[in-house]
Amino acid sequence: MRVRGDFVRAHVRVLSDLQGTCLRLTFPRFVGTLGCMSALDDIGGDVEAALEDINVPSYVIDPYGVIRWINTAAKNIVGDVRGKQFSSIVSPEDRRRAREVFAQKISGTADVTDAEFVLVGKNGDRVVVDISSVPLLQGGQVIGVFGQAYYEEEQAARASHPALTPRQTEVLHMLEKGLSTKQIADELHLSRETVRNHVRHLLHALGAKSRLEAVAVARRDYDVSD
Repeated sequence: MRVRGDFVRAHVRVLSDLQGTCLRLTFPRFVGTLGCMSALDDIGGDVEAALEDINVPSYVIDPYGVIRWINTAAKNIVGDVRGKQFSSIVSPEDRRRAREVFAQKISGTADVTDAEFVLVGKNGDRVVVDISSVPLLQGGQVIGVFGQAYYEEEQAARASHPALTPRQTEVLHMLEKGLSTKQIADELHLSRETVRNHVRHLLHALGAKSRLEAVAVARRDYDVSD
């Protein structure tokens, strides 16, 4: 199941504290079409059990960045990481950006964020996920973050040129899509100079003299297309 930000637009309210068991989800895009989504209460379904069993990795993080709950699908990827700082399962190169995205929701400056991160899997492998997350609210106050992730099981074979680091490969993918230095910097939450450094290093690693040549060489030697 492919779950991206376009599909994960759930505003989550916690009706008890993070140790409680009742989560109420409201989906604004359907309000007015299906009526008030408090109808979830009328249905009386066990939303928590559904979230636990669904094959979409899901999690709850408290305001201090501690993972309080993850479902079975998430455990299959990163193991049982409850009680750990969320940043501990994010790859080193993505930790600063992950903290920035988390802070946006805790501070109330973002209603929803969609971003790609590299996580450290339960076996120590690197796992690329697209994460969509929203603030958890109680009484109008942000008390945590709820998120869901899209994960391709077959991504273990995801194209990654053997001469490049994961970050350089990520930059190369963006060059392939025609993104500029500024666009790559904005997308990865990096400075333009850092992006330029990544480009210089990947050009050297591939023996290329230009960005276009780097893409061509990578495609010829090792398929890096999505």
